[in-house]
Amino acid sequence: MANEGNELAASQELQTFLPGGKRKEKRATPVDNGVNRDQWTRQFDFVLSLIGYAVGVGNLWRFPYLCLRNGGGAFLIPFFFFLILCGIPLFYLEVCLGQFSGTSSLFVWKMCPLFKGVGYGMVIVSGMATIYYNGVITWVLYYLVSSFQQELPWQACGHWWNTPTCRDNFNLHANSSINNGSYYNNTEFTTNFTNIIFDNGTSSNSSELVGMTAAEEFWQYNVLRKSSGLHELGQVQGHISICLLVAWVLVFLCLIKGVKSLGYVVYVTALLPYVLLTIFLIRGCMLPGALDGILFYITPDFSKLLTFSVWTEACLQVFYSLGPAWGGIITMSSFNKFHHNCFRDAVVATLADGLTSFYGGFVIFAVLGFMAKEAGVSVTQIATEGPGLALVAYPAAITKLPLPQFWAVLFFLMLLLLGLDSQFGMFESLVSGIVDAFPKQLSKHRMWVTAGLTALCYLVGLPIATNGGIYVFQLMDWFVAAFCVLVISFLECLIIGWIYGVERFCKDIELMTGRKPGIIIKICWCFITPFLMILSMIFTISNLKMPTYDGYIYPEWARFVGFLLSVIPLIPIPLFMVIELYKADGNLFQKFRQTLRPAADWGPSYKEYKHDYSLKEHRHTLPFIGLIKRLHSNNRV
Repeated sequence: MANEGNELAASQELQTFLPGGKRKEKRATPVDNGVNRDQWTRQFDFVLSLIGYAVGVGNLWRFPYLCLRNGGGAFLIPFFFFLILCGIPLFYLEVCLGQFSGTSSLFVWKMCPLFKGVGYGMVIVSGMATIYYNGVITWVLYYLVSSFQQELPWQACGHWWNTPTCRDNFNLHANSSINNGSYYNNTEFTTNFTNIIFDNGTSSNSSELVGMTAAEEFWQYNVLRKSSGLHELGQVQGHISICLLVAWVLVFLCLIKGVKSLGYVVYVTALLPYVLLTIFLIRGCMLPGALDGILFYITPDFSKLLTFSVWTEACLQVFYSLGPAWGGIITMSSFNKFHHNCFRDAVVATLADGLTSFYGGFVIFAVLGFMAKEAGVSVTQIATEGPGLALVAYPAAITKLPLPQFWAVLFFLMLLLLGLDSQFGMFESLVSGIVDAFPKQLSKHRMWVTAGLTALCYLVGLPIATNGGIYVFQLMDWFVAAFCVLVISFLECLIIGWIYGVERFCKDIELMTGRKPGIIIKICWCFITPFLMILSMIFTISNLKMPTYDGYIYPEWARFVGFLLSVIPLIPIPLFMVIELYKADGNLFQKFRQTLRPAADWGPSYKEYKHDYSLKEHRHTLPFIGLIKRLHSNNRV
């Protein structure tokens, strides 16, 4: 009788939805799996975490450059087109998956055991990305500490790392009046310097453009102290290894108690960058030439929209900026309350990412316009992307401002916060996956799991702190997420739309929020988004080539290493397919049918819903299995 009472209560709980999509408020209890899963203390914590995860340093050092290269303001048309048709549906899909299941990205795919390897692929790609992404935070930390000196070390030549051809940041001629004895004593660094900040990554043979600027030599010969190539890693650099250690300590301290501690941290890491961005925008607009830079940024060239590559780059920028298929969105959503309005949060975080990219462009190009005016060149000669913009061009501009140390500290503090926010989501996906694998053993020792993983990642990431670290970083950055995240995103849409069933998934969402997703979201999940993923994969693979850095061409064996890095996250997918099919009973068709059905323990993350939901699952037919049966029946007739 007690069991019958529980079943009746669960059945009544499933009927708490009223006409019009409203739901009676009733507190549910989590599934009893022997442990209590943490939840966000405040729902605003979750929103800020999503925004912080999506908005990173790439919003400042890549999007403005893409805008400039692909038609200025006209680039916003394909960008927001893909943000709506690709970004929001994928983001919303992963938020719903995590919130409904209440588990990390590693185990959420028990909804379709045949594709269990997708979850492992997510965790692997996040783990690999955290290793090299912390390299960016490491460099930013070193710049931040260096900003407290009486004179910014990249402000002028004459330091031990400078070369005889070093020149001032806004001088087009080599500075020959400085004592050669004070320069870096290495002949490798003192011949044929033609790569300069103003040439947009290309070499120049002009006699007027000889040598590097003080800002670029600080980056190359003080921060990196780079070797001649990947084959010569050299020694672990003390200053970078210490900053790398500090970066991982910061990650550990912010995630020491999981979402409980992260919920407080994001109020600083997610909100303060917007305050600093606004301060830099106001200050930048007061500089001479700022208006020219901003007009250069937003002036539309609609003819560019006729180029296929512009649309493809807009799609890829949306995809890589938001960060679906890395596991972080699913993991952070799994700490949500079950009835939370997750659609609102997904839309807010997605739009925040896109609008931040656009807003950050004004900040960047206001300063680039000032730099162009000071140097007497056009904005196109100064505009660049990646570390060259954030760690060379912008710091050089800061040296021309009053109180440059103050502005340098604010700028690198902003980059640090942006970098840490994105790192939190990726690393939390890794931690939660391991804890969820052994909940009874590890949930009470989460702090030690986090400490062990940070120590391991620090040791694995030490090659980035060597003389050849920049080559390691670029190789990983180029290949780790080259196309594996596109494959995973496509599989997500395939599983939800065509295997698990989009209607069944919509009913799951209705159980959480009281209403089903609209028809547009369904069409995106089943058709538009996977189609765009296929196009992006084709474009990425057809245009994939080896990276170069400062004229260095990677050897052929590095191509094999890069290919290996790109396929490692995909290996678990076919591997677990074989394992699951081997474990299943029956003939091959029955094995496939069995492994394409949700596992016995799949269902909502609350106990009151579990029993009745399981009964419904046993009566559910796979969408395409039902289609096959109907076709077979028609053929027999």
